[in-house]
Amino acid sequence: MKLVLAYSGGLDTSYCAKYLSKEKGYEVHAVSVNTGGFSTEEITTIEEKALALGASTYTSIDAVQTFYEKVVKYLIFGNVLKNNTYPLSVSAERIVQAIEIVNHAKKIGAKYIAHGSTGAGNDQVRFDMIFQIIAPEIEIITPIRDLQLAREAEIAYLQENGVDYSWEKAKYSINRGLWGTSVGGEETLTSELPLPDSAYPSQLQEKTPTTVKLTFKKGELVAIDDNQNTPVANIEKLNDLAAKYAIGRDIHVGDTIIGIKGRVGFEAAASLIIIKAHHLLEKHTLTKWQQYQKEQQGNFYGMLLHEGNYLDAVMRNIEAFLTDTQKTVSGDVFVGLYPFQFRLNGISSKHDLMNASFGSYGEMNKAWSAEDAKGFIKILSNAGKIYNHVNQ
Repeated sequence: MKLVLAYSGGLDTSYCAKYLSKEKGYEVHAVSVNTGGFSTEEITTIEEKALALGASTYTSIDAVQTFYEKVVKYLIFGNVLKNNTYPLSVSAERIVQAIEIVNHAKKIGAKYIAHGSTGAGNDQVRFDMIFQIIAPEIEIITPIRDLQLAREAEIAYLQENGVDYSWEKAKYSINRGLWGTSVGGEETLTSELPLPDSAYPSQLQEKTPTTVKLTFKKGELVAIDDNQNTPVANIEKLNDLAAKYAIGRDIHVGDTIIGIKGRVGFEAAASLIIIKAHHLLEKHTLTKWQQYQKEQQGNFYGMLLHEGNYLDAVMRNIEAFLTDTQKTVSGDVFVGLYPFQFRLNGISSKHDLMNASFGSYGEMNKAWSAEDAKGFIKILSNAGKIYNHVNQ
C-alpha cells in the first residue's frame, strides 16, 4: 500500500510517519516541499529522521521559485494583509505544498496521501481540497484528525517507540517559509497572553538605525540598495537584514474556515516591509480608482487563497487584473529600519503623479484658475444642495 506523506519533520508528521508504517503497514514515501523554510543542512536532517521513523523513501521538492511565481507575487501586487495584519505567510505556502505533493503521489502511483493536520484548523481544508480536486481517486489519510490526538499523546507514542521527542521541543509550533514564519503555542490558544520574545525565531541583534532603498519594477522587488537580484533572493536578503532588528512580529486573530476564531503569532519582516513599501509606491503611481478596485480585488484574492480556493478559475482572473495594474508601479522606496519597527520615508519614481507642474496640494495651482475652481466646486455641491432643499 503505497502512501505519500506530507512530511515537515515536526511532531505531527513524525507521529504519522511512525504510526502509518508501524501500525498500519503502509509503504510510506515522505515528501517535504521547500517553500523557503529549509536549508540544505535541515533537509538532510529531515531525511534522516523520516527514514529512521519508518519511511521507505524521502523526497525534497524545491518549490521556492514556484511559490513566488504562483502566489507571493500576487500577494505583493494586491498588498494582501489578512484582517489588515497577517501577510498569509503559512496559508499561502500550504496551497503550493499540496499541489506539489499530490502531483508527486500521481507520479509514483500512490493510492493514498496522508498529512498531519488536526481537525480544528485551516490546513486540513487546504490540503484536502487540493487533493480532492486534482486527484479525487486518491484516498486521504489523517491520523491526527481521525484519532483526535493531543500533542502530549503523540510525544508519548513516539517515546514508547524509541523516538526521543521532548515536550520543550514541541511547546511551540514553528512554520518557516519565504513569506514569513508562524508561531503557535499555549499563549495563542487564549485571547489575553502575548508570545514571549524567546518564541520568535529572530532576536534583536542590531540597534543602530539604517536606511534601505527598495527598487520595484512593475510591482516586483528587483534591487536592494541598487544591487540587482531576483525577487526571491531580494526577499531573503531583506528578511536577513530586517530580522536583526526583530521587525515583523505580531499576532493575527482571524476567522478560520471551519467557523471558529483562531490566533497565531508570526514574524514576517520582509513581507510586511515589501507590502507596505509597494503600497506606498502605488499611492504615488496609480489613480484613485485603480487603488480602490485593487483594494477590493486584493482582499478577495487573499480571502479565497486563505480558505483553500486557489484552483478556482476566478483566481486566474484576479491575477490578470492585478498584473495589469502594475504597469507604472516602478521606482524606489526608502525605508528606515529601527529596533522592532520600520518607517517608510518616501519614494522616487518617474511615474509619480505628484507632478509639481500641475500644482502642489495646499499650495499654488498651475493648471487652473481661481474661477475654474469656483465653478467646479459649485457644480460638485449640486447634489447636496438638491437633497438638502427637498428634505430640509
